[in-house]
Amino acid sequence: MPAATPTNDAEIRATLSAARSGTYITAAGGDHVRAVELYGWNARVSAAFMVPAHFAEIATRNAAADVLELVYGPLWPWSPTFEASLPDNGRYNPRRDLQNTRQWNQTTGKVIAELKFVFWQKLFTQRYEIRLWQPHIAGAFPFAPNIPSATLRDRIYQDLDALRHLRNRLAHHEPVFARNLHDDLTRTVDLIELRNRSTAIWVRAMEDVTPVLAERP
Repeated sequence: MPAATPTNDAEIRATLSAARSGTYITAAGGDHVRAVELYGWNARVSAAFMVPAHFAEIATRNAAADVLELVYGPLWPWSPTFEASLPDNGRYNPRRDLQNTRQWNQTTGKVIAELKFVFWQKLFTQRYEIRLWQPHIAGAFPFAPNIPSATLRDRIYQDLDALRHLRNRLAHHEPVFARNLHDDLTRTVDLIELRNRSTAIWVRAMEDVTPVLAERP
């Protein structure tokens, strides 16, 4: 996605709204033209991040789904034992998410695709260390360093947390320019590599985040 010089910054800012433009004007030190350029760059880098984020989410949730199948069988979304292991309270309710998702999706594959991102992240909490991760994390992430399962599990949880917050900002067209985007990219691709090195090499070869980062106005 190439950069382009804004032809009329006032009209563009009016299109975006004063409230939305204000964040960028402040970041640009009051320079309205540079603020619009920063907005365009923020949109470009956000779009570029969707490719590595896509692969990191798919790779991690498929790894977790494989472990759930090993422990609870191929129909794990309908396993009463697994359902009972999920928390049934809090702002985000994993048990309710599973119940609602399987109500409208009749196969395991469709349930996997429709469960919220946070569902998969929450599987990497200490709650599931003994049953899921101590016996199976090395098989699920064969390219991970040789470290204790709890350490690896927590690393994955933290990386997923960073990715989830980034992904939410991308989805809502929010500013990401103040984030450490180099770190975000490293974490995202490293998550893929824990699962499969060839896939990570492929994503590194085709991602556009790195060149767009170098073009920040």
